[in-house]
Amino acid sequence: MNYQDINAETIDRWIAEGWEWGVPVNHEVCEKARRGNWIVLLTPTKPVPHNWFGELRGKKVLGLASGGGQQIPILSLLGAECTVLDYSQKQLESERLVAEREGYDVKTVRADMTKPLPFSDGEFDLIFHPVSNCYVEEVKPLFRECFRVLKSGGVLLSGLDNGINYLVNEDETKIVNTLPFNPLKNPKQMKALADSDSGVQFSHTAEEQIGGQLEAGFILTDIYEDTNGSGFLHEHNIPCFYATRAIKP
Repeated sequence: MNYQDINAETIDRWIAEGWEWGVPVNHEVCEKARRGNWIVLLTPTKPVPHNWFGELRGKKVLGLASGGGQQIPILSLLGAECTVLDYSQKQLESERLVAEREGYDVKTVRADMTKPLPFSDGEFDLIFHPVSNCYVEEVKPLFRECFRVLKSGGVLLSGLDNGINYLVNEDETKIVNTLPFNPLKNPKQMKALADSDSGVQFSHTAEEQIGGQLEAGFILTDIYEDTNGSGFLHEHNIPCFYATRAIKP
């Protein structure tokens, strides 16, 4: 199997074990969204500012590696026409289950985001891309594809890992790795991931992630940082993630 197939199988297994990012929203959360009371996350704890979205009603939204029935149901209930691309079958299953329960339509697409996205040029108004490119070795091609499938004036919202989590041991108290973290080039790192059932993950720099967006042609308009939400690094208020808002001119 290639590493993306390993990741899909790993995430499907995590979901069966109750992984927090694979638990779909309940009916009460959906009812609140219908009344205009809602949050969605790109990173572990900080809600995405509402003004990052603009008017959602009637907009075409791509949830990129955003399956699990957590964010896309909210955006759908706010009037967006949503498509979800994910490589995990169980994450897509959750999207379909919530859509059926709540009575809205969603298009689900199983595809590997390391390949060209299976969409037309300029198809979407907004891409919602929560933390997930840590499962991809090369992120710049992904940002080029995001630029291609967005309309002029379209918005890319991304949750990004800054690499700190890959430096430390399991209890986050000791630096045990060097960066970059790339298990395809470091057998010791691959063994550590396998031993902890963590799939195949990669660190990425700001140059790769913000620079990759800028190289693709995006204009960065806003940014914020976030912590893990729990653990030693969180207790010391050390940010391990950031979210960006970028526009295609």
